[in-house]
Amino acid sequence: MSEKTVNMNVRVAGLDLRNPVMTASGTFGYGEEFSEYVDLTRLGAYITKGLCLHPRTGNPTPRIVETPGGMLNAIGLQNVGIDAFIEKKLPFIRSVDTPCIVNFFGETPEEYAEMAARLDALPEVAALEMNISCPNVRQGGIIFGTDPDCAGSIVKACRAATKKPLFVKLSPNVTDIVAMAKACEDAGADALSLINTLIGMAIDLNKRKPILANVTGGLSGPAVKPVALRMVWLVAKSVKVPVIGIGGIMNATDALEFLLAGASAIQVGTASFINPGAAQKIVEDMEAWMLAQGETDIRNLIGALKV
Repeated sequence: MSEKTVNMNVRVAGLDLRNPVMTASGTFGYGEEFSEYVDLTRLGAYITKGLCLHPRTGNPTPRIVETPGGMLNAIGLQNVGIDAFIEKKLPFIRSVDTPCIVNFFGETPEEYAEMAARLDALPEVAALEMNISCPNVRQGGIIFGTDPDCAGSIVKACRAATKKPLFVKLSPNVTDIVAMAKACEDAGADALSLINTLIGMAIDLNKRKPILANVTGGLSGPAVKPVALRMVWLVAKSVKVPVIGIGGIMNATDALEFLLAGASAIQVGTASFINPGAAQKIVEDMEAWMLAQGETDIRNLIGALKV
């Protein structure tokens, strides 16, 4: 008798993925940086750090600080820019048999649309993920990510510029996450990624100064998981497009909980700073849990929460 197997395949916004585990933007470089620690072909997809038209050096240091149950970052969207990405990063991406999703942003609607159009022309890029929610820059994303009308307009502009699957990454720093999600869905988003980081800060008591040079930063890690689970559950019940869960996913149990809450896939972020191979281990442990439970298809868990 043959060994039991588990079907881990999921379909998200037209992408056929070998499993629902992705890496989160800003925590995995451009993929190549982690290839020594992770077999990228074991992942469902990997997502690049945020990319824009021109290179950015990001915020001054210190820009990362550990907190109880998580970390604050104020990197400031440091990236190589689209031209260097095409020249220096695409050759590696081309060599990997796993979908690469490029996270991107701009400071104006025109910049967003131009980025979407340029990425649309790259066959190595499987899908686009719009960052409309980064809390660490003073211009651009924050206004789009907190107002439904602004979010809808920016998504509509990008939708017109690309035929590739378009994910929108939502900020939790809003009054009504469902209103934001519906505005993006109505404007043409193919999937919604949530949540991005919560705005927080840390203080050095002895110096009587903020620890981060930027004063505030984005909180991620286990501390945000309950907030993320709730928002994923609310949004998944309210939209027709797939939801991708993010926030404090450190192990397979966390990942499976997000699926039960309605996520069609998940992203692993802060865990990769602790263990560079975290995403692959989560895939393997999810499979082991499924086998132990007698579950044969991961899709049976999606949205199966009993409330």
